[in-house]
Amino acid sequence: MSVEIKVPSPGESVSEVEIASWLVEDGDYVEKDQEIVELDSDKATLAMPAEESGIISISVEEGEEVEVGQVIGTIDTSAAKPEGSGDDSKKEDKPKADAPKEEAKAEKAPAKKEETYASGSASPAARKILDEKGIDAKAVEGTGRDGRITRDDAVKAEASMGTSTGAARPSDRKKMSSLRRKLAKRLVSVKNETAMLTTFNEVDMKPIFDLRSEYKEDFKEKHGVGLGFMSFFTLAVTRALKEFPQVNSMIDGDDLITFDYADISIAVSGPKGLMVPVIRNAENLSFAGVEKEVKRLAIRVREGQITVDEMTGGTFTITNGGVFGSMLSTPIINPPQSAILGMHNIVERPVAIDGKVEIRPIMYVALSYDHRVIDGRESVGFLVAVKEALENPQELLMGGDNVVKKALEL
Repeated sequence: MSVEIKVPSPGESVSEVEIASWLVEDGDYVEKDQEIVELDSDKATLAMPAEESGIISISVEEGEEVEVGQVIGTIDTSAAKPEGSGDDSKKEDKPKADAPKEEAKAEKAPAKKEETYASGSASPAARKILDEKGIDAKAVEGTGRDGRITRDDAVKAEASMGTSTGAARPSDRKKMSSLRRKLAKRLVSVKNETAMLTTFNEVDMKPIFDLRSEYKEDFKEKHGVGLGFMSFFTLAVTRALKEFPQVNSMIDGDDLITFDYADISIAVSGPKGLMVPVIRNAENLSFAGVEKEVKRLAIRVREGQITVDEMTGGTFTITNGGVFGSMLSTPIINPPQSAILGMHNIVERPVAIDGKVEIRPIMYVALSYDHRVIDGRESVGFLVAVKEALENPQELLMGGDNVVKKALEL
């Protein structure tokens, strides 16, 4: 009996996927539940398991786009499992099978012309042309008598010589993944369809450094996760969103939707590129709750297990270019959201504190926003509110100096 391999739906609103890679070869024996193909949608990569055991027949090549529900191959379940199918004998045989082809290529390869005393010597006219082009005569094969370089050789060398030394300049061309193509279209649409502006500020991170130094060991021992910067920034953002709800809004046609909750998207770099999983109802989470959720989502992204549902529905995004060393940037809005906060690296800088110059750990922060939705007052006020909370976390994020341990659930 033959079982059809049909493309499953990776998520709501996804109608097409791309065959990213076949994990087996045509004619292989596959076991039930063995992963056989990876499918790329515009939102995530999905590994598809075999529904039955048998010999697989592949009908769609890698890189092709297919519709959800389309048949991309079959599995012959009546075929018996071949002996020794668990080893790599088939793969080991391949080089031997290709050996005759390699020998044939070697036979067809033209013999290299013998070097003579005149090889690399150019006529006066040819020398002038080569000098003008910046091409070394030694890199040109002459067709004249005894291998001399003729004027015609020098003229034709323009199309073939890439550098003055004639060195090879290899390049690689491959089709972008469905995810990368979709991302490219979205980024261009953001620039074309939104009135995006960016406002900047700086944050003195010393108060957070002091809190982490004092409580990070107890926090990790109690909760099993580190007390990182993301919990401070996430809670500072949710607090500011309550004060400036316009920043937590988005345009839908002619309507403006404002959310009473904060689903915070966080940018995470994974093997398939940048992903933005969502921390749901972040306004209700504690420091430990945020850190645990950040860790959980980051692991799922890096292991390729993140789902489409986990990456949709965010109302505001936080991205941290500082982990890669970025000092300052203008982050691009994650549509259909209206704003995104960019974190950057922390550098010790001289700043004025009560009329005196002190060295403090400073981070530049950036808020990119859609001016159609958010005015200058809201954008600047929001970023200032985030700054205030980060520079006075004990009072504004933890409820006061006497309840820090309670806020950290220690």
